[in-house]
Amino acid sequence: MTDLTIRLRQAMQPWRTAPAWRIAFSGGLDSSVLLHLLAAWARREELPALSAIHIHHGLQPAADAWPEHCAKLCARLDIPLDIVRVQVAPGASLEQAARRARYAAFAERLGPGEILLGAQHRDDQAETLLFRLLRGAGVRGLAAMPASRPLGRGTLLRPLLGCSRAELHAYAQSHGLAWVEDPSNADERFSRNFLRRQVMPLLAERWPQVTASLARSAGYLGEAQQLLEELAEMDLLAARGVCALPWLPLPSLDLSGVAALSDARQCNLLRHWLAPLSRMPDSGHWAGWYDLRDAAVDATPIWKLADGELRRAEGRLWWLSGDWLKPPQPLGLLNAALTDSVELPGNGRVNLSGELPQGHWHLRYRVGGESLQVPGRGRRDLKRLLNEMRVPPFVRSRLPLLFDGDELMAVANLTQAPGIEASGVRLHWSPPIGDRGLSW
Repeated sequence: MTDLTIRLRQAMQPWRTAPAWRIAFSGGLDSSVLLHLLAAWARREELPALSAIHIHHGLQPAADAWPEHCAKLCARLDIPLDIVRVQVAPGASLEQAARRARYAAFAERLGPGEILLGAQHRDDQAETLLFRLLRGAGVRGLAAMPASRPLGRGTLLRPLLGCSRAELHAYAQSHGLAWVEDPSNADERFSRNFLRRQVMPLLAERWPQVTASLARSAGYLGEAQQLLEELAEMDLLAARGVCALPWLPLPSLDLSGVAALSDARQCNLLRHWLAPLSRMPDSGHWAGWYDLRDAAVDATPIWKLADGELRRAEGRLWWLSGDWLKPPQPLGLLNAALTDSVELPGNGRVNLSGELPQGHWHLRYRVGGESLQVPGRGRRDLKRLLNEMRVPPFVRSRLPLLFDGDELMAVANLTQAPGIEASGVRLHWSPPIGDRGLSW
């Protein structure tokens, strides 16, 4: 049993009970070695169901031959292969867009508890650390590639991170493996290729252990990032507080709980809390947070981020995304449409329970100047009522209102007039939930 095989077994041992192992198989050297190692292991022992996924980006003519190459090798090793063609969205970075498309396809195909196996190795880890260091990344970025992380309904695992590219190349040659070469890997206009082909060999001439040293540093930084995440979880527990509107399903934090922390812990907490929801700016672009935090009490500041925005209202921080970033379409539902659950365009759903008495019933949103007969309190201005109930301003224009003719009779989820209170009618609104995070 080779040293490479032993290290792979050690890395995979905690995942032996997974329902399936799926190999991210590009057809290149690294993934070909991983495929071959796992196929040999599966012939000797019972393993989780083994299969491969090849993502075809269609970005260069040479890639059209790769699916056939992958299919032949998988057939020879008796491993099922799923070939997936993806569309790469245009953008400033072709590499990043291709990576997003690739991992979105992987995530979509992973079943509950399944493992996607990536073939990234120690040299990749070292290059990633150096690349991110040159871009000014923080601890999270410098931790480089984690050995495992959640992906879709399963887990992405990189069992070869402790192995060098030279070891994989030697294994491939000794077993007569053939692999595809991506022509774009020779294009030094791409920063990672320049680092791999020009910078790393130069560093290795002076420091022969440079890849091992950089990979080791990435491991230390990974431990530091884990400690920061544990601290953020502790701060998050204290900062969640209690939202006065339990029917509002938006991520939110108690502002005073966040502001009581040091600036460094505030940033650490917000990075941790917002990481699943949005791409975060680098440290030089956090002025928006301090402006939002320090604004006057009666101000309504907004911190716009890549995938949504953070607002401050009623003593809390609120994350808005998706439908919440656009005004809802005009609403004019008449009596005949007010049955059971009704979808509101761009604004969730509304449910009317009970039977309305005879009248000219309809739903609409606020236009200003509305008032409501409140049980035991007489007629009250709706604006004042919403202030008393601490409804955030960004919610008020979305609240479905039930009218009988020109008379406001109910405000969804909050209050209603005595005229329908006795009838048992209830107007419940399920607001939009926004985008529920990044796909990978």
